[in-house]
Amino acid sequence: MSFAIIYITHESESAAKQLTNQLLQEKHIACANIFPITSAYWWQGAVANEGEWVSIVKTTLERWPEVRNRVEELHPYEIPCIMKITVEANEAYEEWIRESVGDQ
Repeated sequence: MSFAIIYITHESESAAKQLTNQLLQEKHIACANIFPITSAYWWQGAVANEGEWVSIVKTTLERWPEVRNRVEELHPYEIPCIMKITVEANEAYEEWIRESVGDQ
């Protein structure tokens, strides 16, 4: 069985916590890790270097479309970074993710 980890960037720690807590409350995700990063990217014709926060959230592959859509609805960025990576883990952990989001 595989599952999805979804990498999402945020403007602040509080924004990351608010969005991930909403996803948790709505049972779209099983858990999240949140940490600070430094991002370098092109924006409006110039290179930007900014501090951001990342959340890595875990969910089932079946829930990926609803997580993506919900993040797009809630996220304040004009173009949010929402990347899905398909992964595998130990069987007990994968089952916990499935149970946590109500997919059984």
